[in-house]
Amino acid sequence: MREKLKIGISIGDVNGIGLEVIIKSLMDNRVLEFFTPIVYGNTKVASFHRKAIGINDFSFNVINEPDQANPKRANMINCWQEDVKITLGEENETGGKYAFLSLEKAVEDLNAGKIDALVTAPINKHNIQQEGFHFPGHTEYLQARTNADDVLMFMISEELRVGVVTGHIPVHEVSAAIKEDAILHKLRMMNESLKTDFWIQKPKIAVLGLNPHAGDNGLIGTEDRDIIRPAVEKANEEGIFCFGPYPADGFFASDTYTKFDAVLAMYHDQGLIPFKHIASRTGVNFTAGLPIVRTSPDHGTGYDIAGKNVASHDSFMEALFTATHIVERRREQAELTANPLAFRKLSKDRD
Repeated sequence: MREKLKIGISIGDVNGIGLEVIIKSLMDNRVLEFFTPIVYGNTKVASFHRKAIGINDFSFNVINEPDQANPKRANMINCWQEDVKITLGEENETGGKYAFLSLEKAVEDLNAGKIDALVTAPINKHNIQQEGFHFPGHTEYLQARTNADDVLMFMISEELRVGVVTGHIPVHEVSAAIKEDAILHKLRMMNESLKTDFWIQKPKIAVLGLNPHAGDNGLIGTEDRDIIRPAVEKANEEGIFCFGPYPADGFFASDTYTKFDAVLAMYHDQGLIPFKHIASRTGVNFTAGLPIVRTSPDHGTGYDIAGKNVASHDSFMEALFTATHIVERRREQAELTANPLAFRKLSKDRD
């Protein structure tokens, strides 16, 4: 029997809802049947949050290294020793400083193979900027720390999977960033992730247009006709089963998305607004293309509800289990690839 996976958890902004959703998730002892949680934070800060939301019957097992983790407990590694002034709901340098200390230590252990995956609680992209972190968000930081050539922001739920060509960039820069090669590269990454991480043998992918009505044959912009459509055609020539470009409004309004395994949007809000509406607080942000596995909930720091015991932990719980499942699928895929006879038998059984 395999040893349970060790899932690392970074706590995010200490003034937000990160620790609340972490504690609420790990209070459910059923999670310990599937993985060993290791939280990178500080016990005093965790106790502050626990008391703020009125939880008395929960505590962390304190360890120094992941190999000391108790598989029957929620574990915590103290990433700093000094006292921290928590001001719930406030955006300040303190929140960013300690969010980064947590993330930095977790990624260090992840790259060293001491933990099997990382689930990140929300950061504030502004206050976390400091020496060692000059990135638009988690995704870009992890790409740099793992030396990945490129990554795909891949939003996952039972109802819908959405990836984006352009991520955290201003809207006025989107059109210039929509290049045929960029679309092709994201389609290749999405197709590979669907096969390896989600075990969909023949993924069917929808590609959204950039302009209203997907450009109306060049009447409302030419990117859809001259860039996106040729990229879709070339992807099909490579064996990627994709269609489009589709006008984004009608695509989601008519439930056309239900006919596909995943959707490639051109920019952040085009994909994430419908995703968050459809996923209804259970969505997960998965970073495809990394050599490691990282997921996060699909919400932010929640300053407005921090410490009020109203934050839902549904998305964070889904992020924990999604990370676990992807690690397991990647390992099984590697084993099957190393054993072609078993791989062919599994493929035949699934057809």
